Amino acid sequence: MRAMQLIRPGEPLAPVALNTPLPRHGELLLEVLACGVCRTDLPIVDGDIHGPLPIIPGHEVVGSVTRLGAGVKRFAIGDRVGVPPLASVP
Repeated sequence: MRAMQLIRPGEPLAPVALNTPLPRHGELLLEVLACGVCRTDLPIVDGDIHGPLPIIPGHEVVGSVTRLGAGVKRFAIGDRVGVPPLASVP
């Protein structure tokens, strides 16, 4: 998968190619169609909030379901979904 990743605070996001993860039990794998990187991400990018790096900033995702983890019954392959910040779907 392709992503824009923060490697070091204060530097521009870098394009990277990563292995596509497999969804675990109860999870979906999405092809991201749109993802907001907004003001709440900037303290991480600027280095004001510290945490493990590298990180892929962004939230408020809209995507299409490409794979289902075990136990997922509410969604189907091809569904378009929106994911709000801090989402947890039973």
